[in-house]
Amino acid sequence: MKLLLRFDSKTVTEPVLSKATLKTGTLINILRASVGARRGEILIEVDDEKAKEVESFLKEQGVEVIELLEAVQKDDEKCVHCGACVSICPTEAIYINGDKRVAINTEKCVHCGSCVKVCPTKALSLPL
Repeated sequence: MKLLLRFDSKTVTEPVLSKATLKTGTLINILRASVGARRGEILIEVDDEKAKEVESFLKEQGVEVIELLEAVQKDDEKCVHCGACVSICPTEAIYINGDKRVAINTEKCVHCGSCVKVCPTKALSLPL
């Protein structure tokens, strides 16, 4: 499961991911991170079986936790299948299928937002 973590000025200075790993015995994969002195946002991936336990622990530590249940969304009415998003996707979650149309493998999506930024028709969006 993918979880988006938001840290405030108090929690950003604490080693909460290390504590969560030790407390729950779960490996945490960091997919992307943007952390500063006053706030931070980290996208993590944890095993589905342990996700609720990790989520609960992080909330106890004062971290805002958002479950990301969906990957990038494509509006088929706006998409012109130009492929700009395909070339920018770091995990190859977006690809051109056999019908020469843009398709998305939601399992590979890491919610980086690169595709959303480059889409000339604004056909892509990231739900929270």
